Amino acid sequence: MATEKTKAKIVDAFLGLLSEKPYAGIGLGDIAARAGLTLGELRSAYDGKLAILADFIRQVDSAVLDSTEAPSAEESRRDRLFDLIMKRLDHMAPRRAAVRHLAESARRDPGMALCLNRIALDSARFMLAGAGISTDGLRGAARTQGFVLMAARIVPVWLQDEDPDLSKTMAAVDRALEHAETWSHRTDRAAGILCRVGRKLDRHRPRRAAKPETEAPAA
Repeated sequence: MATEKTKAKIVDAFLGLLSEKPYAGIGLGDIAARAGLTLGELRSAYDGKLAILADFIRQVDSAVLDSTEAPSAEESRRDRLFDLIMKRLDHMAPRRAAVRHLAESARRDPGMALCLNRIALDSARFMLAGAGISTDGLRGAARTQGFVLMAARIVPVWLQDEDPDLSKTMAAVDRALEHAETWSHRTDRAAGILCRVGRKLDRHRPRRAAKPETEAPAA
């Protein structure tokens, strides 16, 4: 079992390489060499590049959530999400070049984009939970995917924002959250309608009569 120190070296090596070249141009041997490890040691720690990337995202999630207080009644969910998103971007700032190459690679490779979406969904569940927003059921699934799509619109703006105050990024986050609120209300209404229709159909579905027990043949 790899130690946390070894994993940290691998994540750092991978992100260092990703800041220099596209995702597809990085081999497992390159990561092991940059980390000063053998391929066997790398294999003991991770299943591949996506697993390393997922670990980095988990680290960002943990750093953001650990630095955020529990939701309070005085804060709106929108303000809470705004704060969480900006904190995420602050934590990812040292890896901006790596994020840029990752985003470019995902645009060229739909398969990779789908894999990144799966990783992002896991992260989104925790970010929404940090804002006190449920991710259970049909509504929760829609909110989670909506958060991922919202982040996908914000990141390109952040990557181009050279203002130290990130004014363009904050404006993009504010617009995205406004759009997300409207979309969420519509989704909640649609999910509510579907649930009501499902309950009505269930009430009117004919019940199958129980089969009478067959009498045993006479001896």
